[in-house]
Amino acid sequence: MSVLHKIKAYLYDNVLTPDPNDFIARTVSERSLNVKQICETAVRRGGADVSAPAMEHAVELFLKEMAYQLCDGYSVNTGYFTANTQIRGVLNSATEAYDTKKHSILFQFNQGEKLRAEIPGIEVSILGVAESAAIILEVKDIRSGTVNDLLTPGKNLRVKGSKIKVSGNDPSVGVFFIDAASQSRIPVEASDMVMNNPSELIVVIPDLPSGTYRIEVVTQHSSGKLLNEPRTATLDKILTVQ
Repeated sequence: MSVLHKIKAYLYDNVLTPDPNDFIARTVSERSLNVKQICETAVRRGGADVSAPAMEHAVELFLKEMAYQLCDGYSVNTGYFTANTQIRGVLNSATEAYDTKKHSILFQFNQGEKLRAEIPGIEVSILGVAESAAIILEVKDIRSGTVNDLLTPGKNLRVKGSKIKVSGNDPSVGVFFIDAASQSRIPVEASDMVMNNPSELIVVIPDLPSGTYRIEVVTQHSSGKLLNEPRTATLDKILTVQ
């Protein structure tokens, strides 16, 4: 299959394994595209035979109906991705009822056959080792045991990465949860920083309302002296408070 797409990636220290010499590659994302932008791109490329607004309207209708059916317990297979509804949490007996305080509902999405078929047409260019970059590799919600997934307000969150120790006097320094809808920034109080190491943080999750969030670490930490300007590490996964 000929090369149709190109992805660029930087290498980062892999702090998730004991090997000091291995790396992980992370793609360089130009930006995040919403439904409207994708529809406009489809029209510009000539791959769509309807207008961008008409396509956007149809897609929004489809997604709304898909969400409705998922909430009724149906699984979905679009060819490009599959989706299903999962229940998280342990039921301690055959007669125990679902309890929102112990259990939660999660929508799981995975790549489908049509999307996998595109992979051979992707060329990956490794740009080298990222310089002086802070990076968040994964977060684990201690209460639910989930990784890069759920957040439990008031409970501990373990953050693993590289160069993420929170230090410095700049007012922007700290750990923040960014509301995906409003873009408001909710800081972690200094007293709720349980562990603060270059490769691992443990913080108490603030009292976040239900919604979706990104986690961000802003720090002036360096192996030698403090950096003049803070640097930011953001997990490239959306986290959910149910």
